[in-house]
Amino acid sequence: MAGGRPFRPSAPRRAAFAALLTLLLLATLSFLLSSAPAASTRSSPSPPSSRLAAIRRHAADHAAVLAAYAAHARKLKEASAAQSVSFSALSSDLSALSSRLASRHSLPEDALKPLEKEARDRIKVARLLAADSKESFDTQSKIQKLSDTVFAVGEQLARSRRAGRMSSRIAAGSTPKSLHCLAMRLLEARLAKPSAFADDPDPSPEFEDPSLYHYAVFSDNVLAVSVVIASATRAAADPSRHVFHVVTAPMYLPAFRVWFARRPPPLGVHVQLLAYSDFPFLNASFSPVLRQIETGQRDVALVDYLRFYLPDMFPALTRVVLLEDDVVVQKDLAALWHVDLDGKVNGAVEMCFGGFRRYRKYLNFSQAIVRERFNPSACAWEYGVNVFDLEAWRRDGCTELFHQYMELNEDGALWDPTSVLPAGLMAFYGNTKPLDKSWHVMGLGYNPSISPEVIRGAAVIHFNGNMKPWLDVAFNQYKALWTKHVDTEMEFLTLCNFGL
Repeated sequence: MAGGRPFRPSAPRRAAFAALLTLLLLATLSFLLSSAPAASTRSSPSPPSSRLAAIRRHAADHAAVLAAYAAHARKLKEASAAQSVSFSALSSDLSALSSRLASRHSLPEDALKPLEKEARDRIKVARLLAADSKESFDTQSKIQKLSDTVFAVGEQLARSRRAGRMSSRIAAGSTPKSLHCLAMRLLEARLAKPSAFADDPDPSPEFEDPSLYHYAVFSDNVLAVSVVIASATRAAADPSRHVFHVVTAPMYLPAFRVWFARRPPPLGVHVQLLAYSDFPFLNASFSPVLRQIETGQRDVALVDYLRFYLPDMFPALTRVVLLEDDVVVQKDLAALWHVDLDGKVNGAVEMCFGGFRRYRKYLNFSQAIVRERFNPSACAWEYGVNVFDLEAWRRDGCTELFHQYMELNEDGALWDPTSVLPAGLMAFYGNTKPLDKSWHVMGLGYNPSISPEVIRGAAVIHFNGNMKPWLDVAFNQYKALWTKHVDTEMEFLTLCNFGL
């Protein structure tokens, strides 16, 4: 205050202030001392911290892998005692190296380079040892190989015709991932218990009995195929007379076998599961489709073109009904085996009306060979439910005719090679008998205005189009017609986020 004596801090305050200064000084010295080695390390030619950290992570990862191999070898008693000891010893060495690398700041500079070299050498040995043992012990690596194959071979789910050139909304959704997840979960189940699922089950005599009702389904979508079979079985008057031949890509066959082993076909229906690799005649020298795919000329899914080889795949059969994997069967289809095709090869429902959906829509009539052989006003039919007389097919050489057109369309000038329908329209031109429209009501994947009466009267309803019933964008008014046939007790559906 004015005129008073100057302010002097009390003794306790002076002590506190001194202590604070002392702490700040100690913190500064600690920071300088700790940063000095790092600075000298950066200026020296010794290895940078980021590289040593990466090496340490690699060492730790390989240590964990080899420790797992050691435990697996002991558990399954498949590896020798010496191999188990090698795994354990090398895992211990790598763990110790990882610990030394973690405390590298406390090591002198001249010890860092030898430590780095030792770690790299031991990691190299571990990598070689692990690589030699993967096939025996590493189940996860097998699953990853299958996963890589699923994505690499044709990207089946993304570019499949039945998944349909989806809109950006569909492509951004989660459902294609769910289908892939389902396939991988089924593969994992098979790898976990390989003895529970036969690799090559004994064929049933019903598979070659021409007196029974035979269906062919070509698909990589195990969930969709299960619905086709379940719905057809429930609609059949005598399911034991119905035989389904399911053909898929080799990488999906184990998933199909797991599904149908866990959920056997009901009511005595017969299901044969095959991969197209089971048919030796399907090779590039015989099939122009395979040749064009293998040479990179065609970016198509082979499974879509297998329909053109039905007589060769099933030589003992005389009549087969082809069902697409996006259909639901609502009535007994046994009568299709008694439909008179008038000596023709193909029975199908036509889809033209007025001037729409005629041959001019699917074929390029600017090409001379198309103009010479086809009528642009001819009515187009649709795949989904097709009755094929295999004896008439063999008689008329329809597969050879299909091959001829595939070779003529090698440059894609005759029709859009990404669509399989034009090839069928050409191969069976003049050889198709129209079926009554009630056998096959189509459009549930693109037309929201189909009347309930028409749907109820249909033997088969077809979700052709982009709005597939297993997708989030499916039409709500139709979706229950499909989901009611889904086996929701299959645990993998919940794990893979199917919103059913």
